[in-house]
Amino acid sequence: MVTLIVATTSDPASINPAAALLAMPGWTAGPILPPDMKSFVNKQTRVIQHDGSIVKEDDLDSRWEEATGEAVDEVIFLSRHTAVSNRPALTVHPIGVLHLKEGESPPQGGKPGWAALTSPRIGPWLRLLKKMAEAHSLVPEFEITLEGTHHGPITSKPTMFLENGSTEEYWKRQDAAQVMALLMWEGLGLGGGEAVGDWNSETGKRKVLLGIGGGHYAPRHMDVVLKDDVWVGHLLSGYSLPMEEPKPGEKHIGGTWRQSIQAAFEATIASFPGGEIVAHLDHKSFKGWQKKAITEFLAEQNINVGKPNDFT
Repeated sequence: MVTLIVATTSDPASINPAAALLAMPGWTAGPILPPDMKSFVNKQTRVIQHDGSIVKEDDLDSRWEEATGEAVDEVIFLSRHTAVSNRPALTVHPIGVLHLKEGESPPQGGKPGWAALTSPRIGPWLRLLKKMAEAHSLVPEFEITLEGTHHGPITSKPTMFLENGSTEEYWKRQDAAQVMALLMWEGLGLGGGEAVGDWNSETGKRKVLLGIGGGHYAPRHMDVVLKDDVWVGHLLSGYSLPMEEPKPGEKHIGGTWRQSIQAAFEATIASFPGGEIVAHLDHKSFKGWQKKAITEFLAEQNINVGKPNDFT
């Protein structure tokens, strides 16, 4: 089983961390992934470089398996981050476009209603990234944060994005690229230490946070995830939960919010075999009728709801 790390040469926030990682010991040239993607090999890790869009180059995990015969265990994408605030940030997040209807066109890859399997490393690596960024004096200049589930590309194996933002100045920052490279080096055990974030339901805590509600940077969920030993599944920000307020006298609440929750839950439970998936709601982000509808739907689906202390 191998880990795929994917970078694109069209994005300095993608290729610079990959180049910093490849400058570390032990790498050799790997096979060409058709049509012309270079790869590099170190132990059970494979780095792939292409020159296209990081969010639209689909099925790289299955394409690698077909081309090499190697089974892929997980996929890690390196990418730029953009934000209206332009605030410097290093982010970690799962992917999917769960709320779009069939026939709608996702603006940033993926396919409508789809949620990738989530990498179990998301929570542990967020905490490790925060420590590394502090040790290398990137904090407080850079915010270290989760993001809600969004965009593509399509994958079939556990997936996460590591992003550096939020403007061209920061996409090119070599110190940020170096920290991201160290995160992968240590997190995957390439330096000889134990890998960080391998899931095992037989040891340690089994509760997995399924985030529901809140803003794109999931601040209420972040408060929980920064505690040790909290695992992270999908994170549904408010925009991934479209809800249509019923007219007077009506009960049905339209929108694709049910679809989003179901897809997120199913992908999360598949990503953590033997885990206990627990929904964590950002209560203040919902109106009363929204919170009532969501909690009733979660109960119907037998999805447990937890408070912050339930994850400790």
